Amino acid sequence: MGSSPWRNERLRQEMKACEGELRALRQQQQQAPCLACEHVQENGRLQERLAQLQREVEEARAKLSELDLEVQQKTNRLAEVELRLKDSLAEKAEEEERLSRRLRDSQETIASLKSQPQQIKYIIKTVEVESSKAKQALCESQSRNQYLQEQVGMQRQVLKEMEQQLQSSQKTAAQLRAQIMMYEAELERAHGQMLEEMQAMEDEKNRAIEEAFSRAQVEMKAVHENLAGVRTNLLTLQPALRTLTNDYNSLKRQVRDFPLLLQETLRSARLEIGQAIEEVNSTNRELLRKYRRELQLRKKCHNELVRLKGNIRVFGRVRPITKEDGEGAEATNAVTFDPDDDAVLHLMHKGKQVSFELDKVFPPQATQEDVFQEVQALVTSCIDGYNVCIFAYGQTGAGKTYTMEGTSANPGINQRALQLLFAEVRGKAADWDYGITVSVAEIYNEALRDLLGKEPQEKLEIKLCPDGSGQLYVPGLTEFRVQSVEDINKVFEFGHVNRATECTNLNEHSSRSHALLIVTVRGLDRSTGLRTTGKLNLVDLAGSERVGRSGAEGSRLREAQYINKSLSALGDVIYALRSRQGHVPFRNSKLTYLLQDSLSGDSKTLMMVQVSPAEKNSSETLCSLKFAERVRSVELGPVSRKAELASWPSQEQLEVTAPPGALPG
Repeated sequence: MGSSPWRNERLRQEMKACEGELRALRQQQQQAPCLACEHVQENGRLQERLAQLQREVEEARAKLSELDLEVQQKTNRLAEVELRLKDSLAEKAEEEERLSRRLRDSQETIASLKSQPQQIKYIIKTVEVESSKAKQALCESQSRNQYLQEQVGMQRQVLKEMEQQLQSSQKTAAQLRAQIMMYEAELERAHGQMLEEMQAMEDEKNRAIEEAFSRAQVEMKAVHENLAGVRTNLLTLQPALRTLTNDYNSLKRQVRDFPLLLQETLRSARLEIGQAIEEVNSTNRELLRKYRRELQLRKKCHNELVRLKGNIRVFGRVRPITKEDGEGAEATNAVTFDPDDDAVLHLMHKGKQVSFELDKVFPPQATQEDVFQEVQALVTSCIDGYNVCIFAYGQTGAGKTYTMEGTSANPGINQRALQLLFAEVRGKAADWDYGITVSVAEIYNEALRDLLGKEPQEKLEIKLCPDGSGQLYVPGLTEFRVQSVEDINKVFEFGHVNRATECTNLNEHSSRSHALLIVTVRGLDRSTGLRTTGKLNLVDLAGSERVGRSGAEGSRLREAQYINKSLSALGDVIYALRSRQGHVPFRNSKLTYLLQDSLSGDSKTLMMVQVSPAEKNSSETLCSLKFAERVRSVELGPVSRKAELASWPSQEQLEVTAPPGALPG
């Protein structure tokens, strides 16, 4: 098989030699037509060479047939490969047959040159063309032969691998046979042992039966002897038996009547127990009613005491668990509530329960309306000339902005407060003239900015009123007069556009500044000339956060540092007020300086502490609730009302006009 490519190459070389000789004959015919005898000799040599080529082709065909037979014998189990080899060999045989036919045609063409020497030019051309085709056929035959050799090699490799697998299987089978023989010997040995044990057990059983039979005979004899004694005793016990029978019949009648007596006793016992339980339940209900009434009375007295002392009232609100809290142990609820006291909540922190008491606690299911009902009395007092401050405190993402601002469909304290003020003003319109103005500011990176001004980035300063009252005011802070809900929506929308918010790891829309909504209500009693001025400060503090958890970087990190610094200053002020220090550091930050009027005893102040119930935020929740308890213990003193008698002012003096353009569009 290895010499076949070499023979094919030799055939191609000889075919090339034949083609060269034919070209030489054509040239000689053109140059010397008279040399016909030489042409005849050359044609004879060509015929001999063509015959030799034909014999070699036949030998190659025989070799290929032998190879085909060998491949078929060695690949009996590979039917698909055998079919491909057969097809390939058949195609090769056809190609060789075509090559043989072409060679015979060439031989006939050369033979015809003898009789037609004038046309040998054209015949030689035809033979030359046919020789090119024969060359191509030989090339194809050689490539086909090479492909078959590769297939045979692959089949031999597969056969070798299968022989190796067969040897491995035989070896494994020999091992398994050895193991089977070992197991059979072990089974035979176990079978022998089992037979021996069964025989021993059979012998033991026979001995036990014999011993039991002997004992039974002895016992039977003793029983017979006892039976004789019993018969004797029975004769003497018959009178006693009759007495026992009479006693038994009497007891039987009593037992028959016992269920009725028992049912009657149980029925009376149930009635007595039911009456006792009903009396206890009635007593418990009465005690619970008295307790709740006492609790309400205590809370009312406490609220009155807080009002007289001027304490800061503290409400707590717990937001629901949300998908942002994640899943697993970190998202479990760590906050629980007292079912009998709505001012107490419990926090589970590091395996320990910590309880806190505030003025009011709102659970996650509390609505915006529920929260506002508790604060609306404070809001309406600003109409009577009192200063009121409500501020929300808590970590980032605890729900401060939602409580203060809410959404368009479910507004918070800010918008509800203004709507309530409009309703109160309309109710007193017969005797009073009121004007309501609104300002919106924020403290961003210790800079006070006017969110309703033409230049929101312009920094403003906090100064004392020049009238000597000691009150603070912000020169240049824009005020807009509002008269309807539409005016409120425009103001809020304009303020929201300019407020700084950003996304952090703890909150997707985290407030990066302290927002202040300042509502001023000026009123005039037309009948007495009494003029009142009340101010309502609604503050949404920026969220306290740990920088490591919030993921703040760059400018966000700088914002977080300013926020934490201002909230720390607020804690210092609360500590100073609580411990009644002579100096209270209001000026340590813009936030505490602006809230000085609300924290120094001249305002009704309420803090809404917002907390998260998630376990992963329990540390921040603990800090917020501890701060709320400290704030709740601060006493600011009694609150004064801002009212004075004045001469009748003109309507222009009562109104506060807005800059050109009135409300922002």
